[in-house]
Amino acid sequence: MNNLAPMIKKHKKKTQRVLNHIGRLKYFHDEKFNDRRNQLRQLTVEKIDVPITNLADDLDGFTIVQLTDMHLRPFTQIELIERAVVKSNLLFPDLVVLTGDYVWHDEDDILDLAPVLSMLDAKYGVFACMGNHDVETDPEFIREVFHQHGIPVLINSSFIIKVGNAKLYLAGIDDGWKGKPDIKKTMQDHPGDDTPTILLAHEPDMIDWYADDTRISLQLSGHTHGGGQVVTNNGRSFVKAHLGKKYVKGLHRVNQSWVYTSRGIGSTGVPLRHNCPPEVTYIRLVKAE
Repeated sequence: MNNLAPMIKKHKKKTQRVLNHIGRLKYFHDEKFNDRRNQLRQLTVEKIDVPITNLADDLDGFTIVQLTDMHLRPFTQIELIERAVVKSNLLFPDLVVLTGDYVWHDEDDILDLAPVLSMLDAKYGVFACMGNHDVETDPEFIREVFHQHGIPVLINSSFIIKVGNAKLYLAGIDDGWKGKPDIKKTMQDHPGDDTPTILLAHEPDMIDWYADDTRISLQLSGHTHGGGQVVTNNGRSFVKAHLGKKYVKGLHRVNQSWVYTSRGIGSTGVPLRHNCPPEVTYIRLVKAE
């Protein structure tokens, strides 16, 4: 298998180079996207309040923007990411989180993506975790490029954000499908009090593995593309991804935790979105009644 891995990787890059020729068509970067039935580039903002038990006064109203599944090229062009960054900054979030799948088959695409993402502006910073496509390509390279552009990548690690007299435990776990997730290591620096935890985990169904940990207030995920990018008129998902079959999109309660699954921004497979437009997510933490 080790001998086959470079061949498989080379084949994927060759496939993407062919598809990149299609991606250069005006269809993927002109100004007519709002006139089409295909929602591929009809970027929306989803706003949601998430009630958190024992939320400190200084964290009541804390805002988070989530961007996920950018999959730069062939069908997702940089202009869509640029628009997502502009929309994010206009929301003036306290925190921005990126929840994986920045590339599709070619890790070199991160060289064009990271400078755009470095333009994101948030009071307490921008943080990322890895997705399955990132791990399949070159996670160390992607992590290093992010680091060079001032974006920390949390892989089974955490960062404590101090907000006034309160603290927020931001944790990022490795990809559940292709990586080596370790929740014990991810949570090892938790203060052990009522400090809420925001867990970045690319695949949403991972919450079932950790939902007995009452410290996890909210898991933020992507991966599903909202249901394979195509959803029927009655809300049925066209495709359900591995580790994304249960919590396909939106907000779900799991034991004492919440999980929010974003539809993401980019596209893979067939360049089509139906009843499933790309999404910038704006989350506000509020006190649970």
